[in-house]
Amino acid sequence: MGTAAMLRAAGVGLGDEVVVPAFGNVEVAEAVAKAGAMPVFADIDPVTYCLDASAVEAAMTPRTAAVVVVHRFGRLADIARLHALGARHGLLVLEQGESEAPYDEIAQRRERAAYLHAKLRGVRTPDDGDGHTYQQYVVRVPGNGRPDRDAFARAVRARGVECRVPVKTPVHRLPEFRRCVSLPETERASDETLALPVDATLTKRDMQRIVSACNALGGLLQPAF
Repeated sequence: MGTAAMLRAAGVGLGDEVVVPAFGNVEVAEAVAKAGAMPVFADIDPVTYCLDASAVEAAMTPRTAAVVVVHRFGRLADIARLHALGARHGLLVLEQGESEAPYDEIAQRRERAAYLHAKLRGVRTPDDGDGHTYQQYVVRVPGNGRPDRDAFARAVRARGVECRVPVKTPVHRLPEFRRCVSLPETERASDETLALPVDATLTKRDMQRIVSACNALGGLLQPAF
């Protein structure tokens, strides 16, 4: 059952508000709108890239009926706090995850992530967290008043390493869902994040190439912190 159908089945619809993340795919907000409710955007935790429980509570109004939590990049949201929040306020809390790789592939992704953790310089590597499966290996390229992440991505690609910007435009900036709302962590993550390869098919030589390409660009960046 899709998100819109689950919301409708729970009685969520016209006149209701549903708290969702703006950092990610537009499909979540679209599902809320399809159910007849209004998506309300809350900020993310800068470590997990998932909804922050305190931000969710701050975004709530008397019309809030539900929260849709999306687990990002293989890292889980603080679902215990979010469910406790839902129970305290009588809200439906739905969870969405990314499709998981098979267990043996997850183990290989974690090995490659550990290698990148140890070798990368000048970027902020992801926090391991509880049960991180590294569906994507997302680093931060801090800005210095210029688009360092974009310059970094172009330079890495020029050295033969594929990389991608995981969220190019947060949903609250899209024309159909534009909102005047303060989401500083969402904005910062959209400007700084870059997904590097961590697939199970990558060889040791591939991993060395990734590290070499990234570390050669350390002059573009602030020190990692």
